[in-house]
Amino acid sequence: MSNGSSITHFLLLPFAHTRELQLCHFWLFLGISLAALLGNGLIITSTACDQHLHTPMYFFLLNLSLLDLGCILTTVPKSMANSLWDTRAISYTGCAAQLFFFLFFMSAEFYLLTIMSYDRYIAICKPLHYGTLLGSRACVHMAAAAWGTGFLNALLHTANTFSLPLCRGNAVEQFFCEIPPILKLSCSHSYLREVGLVVLSVFLALGCFVFIVGSYVQIFRAVLRIPSEQGRHKAFSMCLPHLAVVSLFISTATFAYLKPPSISSPTLDLVVSVLYSVVPPAVNPLIYSLRNRDLKDAVRKLVTGCVSASLHFLLYPGKGSQCRS
Repeated sequence: MSNGSSITHFLLLPFAHTRELQLCHFWLFLGISLAALLGNGLIITSTACDQHLHTPMYFFLLNLSLLDLGCILTTVPKSMANSLWDTRAISYTGCAAQLFFFLFFMSAEFYLLTIMSYDRYIAICKPLHYGTLLGSRACVHMAAAAWGTGFLNALLHTANTFSLPLCRGNAVEQFFCEIPPILKLSCSHSYLREVGLVVLSVFLALGCFVFIVGSYVQIFRAVLRIPSEQGRHKAFSMCLPHLAVVSLFISTATFAYLKPPSISSPTLDLVVSVLYSVVPPAVNPLIYSLRNRDLKDAVRKLVTGCVSASLHFLLYPGKGSQCRS
């Protein structure tokens, strides 16, 4: 193959080669996908329907749930279909689209997590200015900036990656299309151009990381100065879910990209890629709901209302009803 235009499809890394394990992988990913859809769907619906949750924190949480859904729906369905139909193929266009959307959702999510740390910083360190600094218009602008920056980042990397000549086969050493495995297929030094873009993105991500760390240093200093134990507990309850999500996101992605080559293997790479691309979207709703009474109450109210409406419809089909939050 002389260049990328002669490649019509790529071969993704399979999770298993025996039929039994392929079906196990299908059912496992189906369970994770349904958990992510249910958890994030409940957060999105509850936040949108419950007037008590129309605050900046929950507005950003709604956006985070949308990004989590996009992320898991970009990679998991194709992997499930390949295991179910015992194939490894993904079209050239499909691979480019998968790379673009994965980068888009992951980048936007990291920028959004940075904005959410700023939200927590203002809420705890400058509560009197919270309404001024985080009004509805400011929140919309910040969320739009996260989505827009993620879009531009994904567009730049995808266009640059797929403009490279590829002549080292079409086997991608990953269960979805990602930049490093595709760069390994390049046959020219032009891949250094994409490496330069990756380095630039890393510095941007490092800046976001420093901002998050700095925000939490100020937050913890402010929390420790709160005289009442109840006040400190409430402040920690507001911050710990976000801190847990950030830690999970950064630790898994960092290990995936910066692990020593000496311990790298296809199996380990596959497991690590699942940890940072599939697991966070599924567990983030659980993390945010564990210590958040308002969110749990809203979800409980939503589920109870829908169950009641469903029973009413079954018992009295002629009268009709609908779910209410």
